[in-house]
Amino acid sequence: MAPALSGTLGASSVAALRPCAGRRAPSAASSVAPRGSGAVRCPRGVRWEADRSRGRLVRVRCDAAVAEKPVDEEAAEEKFEYQAEVSRLMDLIVHSLYSHKEVFLRELVSNASDALDKLRFLGVTDSSLLADGGELEIRIKPDPDAGTITITDTGVGMTKDELKDCLGTIAQSGTSKFLKALKENKDLGADNGLIGQFGVGFYSAFLVAEKVVVSTKSPKSDKQYVWEAVADSSSYVIKEETDPEKMLTRGTQITLVLRPDDKYEFADPSRIQGLVKNYSQFVSFPIYTWQEKSRTVEVEEDEEPKEGEEATEGEKQKKKKTITEKYWDWELANETKPIWMRNPKEIEKTEYNEFYKKTFNEFLDPLAHAHFTTEGEVEFRSVLYVPGMAPLSNEEIMNPKTKNIRLYVKRVFISDDFDGELFPRYLSFVKGVVDSNDLPLNVSREILQESRIVRIMRKRLVRKTFDMIEEIAEKEDKEDYKKFWESFGKFIKLGCIEDTGNHKRLAPLLRFHSSKNEGDTISLDQYVENMPESQKAIYYIATDSLQSAKTAPFLEKLVQKDIEVLYLIEPIDEVAIQNLQTYKEKKFVDISKEDLELGDEEEENKETKQEFTLLCDWVKQQLGDKVAKVQISKRLSSSPCVLVSGKFGWSANMERLMKAQTLGDTSSLEFMRGRRIFEINPDHPIIKDLNAACKNEPESTEAKRAVELLYEAALISSGYTPESPAELGGKIYEMMAIALGGRWGRSDTEEAEATTGEDSAEADSSEGTVTEQLDKQKMHD
Repeated sequence: MAPALSGTLGASSVAALRPCAGRRAPSAASSVAPRGSGAVRCPRGVRWEADRSRGRLVRVRCDAAVAEKPVDEEAAEEKFEYQAEVSRLMDLIVHSLYSHKEVFLRELVSNASDALDKLRFLGVTDSSLLADGGELEIRIKPDPDAGTITITDTGVGMTKDELKDCLGTIAQSGTSKFLKALKENKDLGADNGLIGQFGVGFYSAFLVAEKVVVSTKSPKSDKQYVWEAVADSSSYVIKEETDPEKMLTRGTQITLVLRPDDKYEFADPSRIQGLVKNYSQFVSFPIYTWQEKSRTVEVEEDEEPKEGEEATEGEKQKKKKTITEKYWDWELANETKPIWMRNPKEIEKTEYNEFYKKTFNEFLDPLAHAHFTTEGEVEFRSVLYVPGMAPLSNEEIMNPKTKNIRLYVKRVFISDDFDGELFPRYLSFVKGVVDSNDLPLNVSREILQESRIVRIMRKRLVRKTFDMIEEIAEKEDKEDYKKFWESFGKFIKLGCIEDTGNHKRLAPLLRFHSSKNEGDTISLDQYVENMPESQKAIYYIATDSLQSAKTAPFLEKLVQKDIEVLYLIEPIDEVAIQNLQTYKEKKFVDISKEDLELGDEEEENKETKQEFTLLCDWVKQQLGDKVAKVQISKRLSSSPCVLVSGKFGWSANMERLMKAQTLGDTSSLEFMRGRRIFEINPDHPIIKDLNAACKNEPESTEAKRAVELLYEAALISSGYTPESPAELGGKIYEMMAIALGGRWGRSDTEEAEATTGEDSAEADSSEGTVTEQLDKQKMHD
């Protein structure tokens, strides 16, 4: 912009005033402000202000925004200033607004698509606009040698004034103005297919270009104009095109002169084609890119005559051979049509599967798909898929930042990098596309803003996903859901933990092994259906494997009473069930915890309880603080004892998992471990023997050692980890020696030597030591 001229001049100097901005100076008679006037503006932008406080002095300021060259110059070139704080705004656009340079092509192709859409819309009422302009299309031609990219469309083009308005005013969107005009004209309606809305998309070209040249021809004008600007400049140039070879019939041609650092990447034809396929694959107009191709052709070559043969005069032996010839030609880059824009009734299942495989680079068919359109408060189209298998990479499991959901706005790809905005973490395995016309994006279109609209979209996407999974579960052929559960069962269990609002939809999808279905899994609905009327709870046990669950002592009485028990054998299972708490008004009950009620409790035998009260007190005295109390068990039938956890503390399985945590808090381990209760089976021979020892020899060392060993054995069988495995092993060896002593008729000599070895302080109980003692005895004899 030409600098504003401001100063004070005497009235006599007005006649000598130099022309402002290259224009002819007005005469003093016509230009001097009349007495008493505040200000008057001349036709060419010179502003005159009377300063009454200074008497005859007159202040003159030039507000012209244009510095024009003489009009008689051929192909007059005009220089304009951007109508904004350009240096700062352009810096923001280039360095801060966009996170990836490659989006420049998306923005320019979107603008070209808008230009074609506008022409198609206007051509409905004025068919002459479409005459002599060729097909509605976009062509992109990279030139690696020159380091340029040329993007040409046959759209509506721009006049000189439109060039100044749209490209000379940063952040003014021609598309927004067009839509506003349509809305004001109610007879024409509004076209929601237009992409642009922010007006800064064009300037993303300066992410990779050091110079941008726009040549445009509007059907409304007979002249073609060229707009030129250099990066980091505060001005641009507009001139009329005079070169016949560069004339356009209609539309706009944008040429980017790439920066030295970017021309090797973005002038590559294959790179350009890849960007078009990624971002603009579903634009409604054909996009052609200039690509190098190859073909095989047959050529004739002269063949020398063999020895002894003479070629007939005028006749040459010719031989054909096949060679590969390279050539350049236009190639359609967006041949795939947006399947979500079509009517679901007209689409075959094979088409959905092919679209899924091509879009997400998959080789297996999806287990299910959902194609739907949401209207009303929020409008969007979507196609969702349940993959045929789980991710191979562990990093993708439970990761909210998967690239499984591709977000489009008006068929233009925006992003696939979300952090749980559209889908919760436990549904991150779902793949698909979401296309909306009015998503709350930021100005660079790259960031989805948190808003009420996004929350509504998320809710509806989740609901449709549940419908899709339930459809798999309800199929007569259970193989598909079996595949789904093997691949994504952990995700559903995670949902039980993280999404309390959807428990009613998540719980029926759960599957577990049980005491009556060890080979297959059952649903909670099946469990409740098989429950006897007297059963008031859903019983489960959490262990580290199916085998340990089947052999756990806690099951003995329940199996005896034909009560089904769920086996929770994965680390996440117990936490998921605890978060559910109930299912169809049936509480979940851990059979490894105290106060187990089986629903049809028999009256306690008071005599039995009274008989073993002394034993319980005696065992508690021997174990001390290791257990909170000792009591007669209601859950044992064949095992002598079991160690159960407190009602509000961790179970043995949970304690094991917490200890295994890499960053586990050991200080909270003691607090959350809760109390342990030692339960004994009064019908077991070992317990009866200990009861007799308690009454007859309460100070017996062997009886006390038996109680210690019984406790250690109960620790292991109940799923706990002994504090000193080596000490436990020593106790077992000791008890084995007592139990096996002389059982198979060991000789008196060996028995005496073994006894001597036990009494000696330095004796070794190993087999090698016994052999050495026998050898010494033979030598002595």
